Amino acid sequence: MELRSAAVRSLEEVITKIREAANIPAYFGKVYVVGGYLRDRELNLVPADDLDLVLEQDALEFAYLLHRSGISTHYPVTYPRFGTAMVHISDSLGRLHQVELVTARRESYVENSRKPDVTVGTLRDDVYRRDFTINTLVQNVHLDGLLDITGKALQDLADKVLRTPLDPQVTFFDDPLRMLRAVRFAAKLDFTIEGSTFGAIQRWAERLRSAAIANERIRDEFVKIAMLPGHAFAKGIRLLLQTGLLHQFMWEMEPMLGCIQGGWHIHDVWNHSLAAVELLPNDAPLPARLATLWHDIAKPTVRTEDEQGIHFYGHAELGATTVRRLMRRLHFSNDVISDTVTLVALHMKPGQYTTEWSDAAVRRFMREQANLRDQLMTVVQCDQGSMNLPQVNRDRLNSLRQRIADQKAAMDVEALNSPLDGNEIMNILRIDRGPTVAKAKNFLTDRVIEGELDKHDKESATNLLKVWFEEYTDN
Repeated sequence: MELRSAAVRSLEEVITKIREAANIPAYFGKVYVVGGYLRDRELNLVPADDLDLVLEQDALEFAYLLHRSGISTHYPVTYPRFGTAMVHISDSLGRLHQVELVTARRESYVENSRKPDVTVGTLRDDVYRRDFTINTLVQNVHLDGLLDITGKALQDLADKVLRTPLDPQVTFFDDPLRMLRAVRFAAKLDFTIEGSTFGAIQRWAERLRSAAIANERIRDEFVKIAMLPGHAFAKGIRLLLQTGLLHQFMWEMEPMLGCIQGGWHIHDVWNHSLAAVELLPNDAPLPARLATLWHDIAKPTVRTEDEQGIHFYGHAELGATTVRRLMRRLHFSNDVISDTVTLVALHMKPGQYTTEWSDAAVRRFMREQANLRDQLMTVVQCDQGSMNLPQVNRDRLNSLRQRIADQKAAMDVEALNSPLDGNEIMNILRIDRGPTVAKAKNFLTDRVIEGELDKHDKESATNLLKVWFEEYTDN
């Protein structure tokens, strides 16, 4: 509650500055706060740190006025075609808040284009062009009280219902990305999508594949769903399936539904994966979240069954390949792809741990997973938490965590490295750069990890290297 109060106070300070700037005849009574801030304030949620304003005046000119008066800290970013501008205004603590200003407008779309034709309109026109009624509340910066121009916003907030201001067939045909936004808001706020709105999403779901919708935009909306708390993330994925939207951009997940597992699993692959997602800690990074969702994505492909039971041989490796292809299609960054794919490929590794592992084996595990170890342990914990796993198996993961902590306390495992670098290895062995150099360096690093070689002992490393190389070339 204290966090919410602080956020509201901060934004109210920004609104006060805007009110003072608008206290001239040209703008008095013509500047309105709209959208997310008012919605979150009504729901007693912590608001985002940005604001949306709609003006019954020229928004671009007002943005320049805010800059000239010293209220906005950066020169406005303007989009004249759409009558919008972006400024940044600080609160009393110096925190910057992004403020979007929009000239009240009408919009019309042509098929296969997300860029609308824009004309100046009234406040009512602007309210009805917005995505959902819960985002249509407005408040004049000079007057008290909220304006519910659609007559539905306050009731829909009270009823926890998501609906479009206009006919949803029109809203989603014009801008298909709003279908993903409907899922995101329903998941985030735990709202129900109103019947005709839900039906329109199902009808127009295939519009998400329209040439007008860039995969990057789909990815961005999906990431916002993925970054929600675990229970909301899982709800979002279920809604994507129910609406038919999942099939449009993430069809690789559909075979997970109904894929029976057996053994300690109490769910099919689909419900197991979503149960794992629900266990994600709120601070889990994006790769861990995606890997938790997709760690078993290849199980339906490799599933076999015999008298010994059900098997999924190679599902982690194939899953990594599947996830890489999916993420590349959606244009995720290379770093996020690499981390997520690695987590999927390795998610079975901690489960192989036994208390018989030597300290050196634990150190080797730590070093191999140095950058992603914490995320990998998160994925595994969520995976195991969604199974009816015997306590002895759960205890193994806790034991591995403790042994990792013990090794970290004893030494800087990540700093353990070969005494010889790549150039030194090439000079000693008189070989060119290539995979043999990497294998040689890994061999020496393993000797350091095993405690057989000091990381500064180049002489012993040279002798060990020569013996290794003779055996390597003989084989």
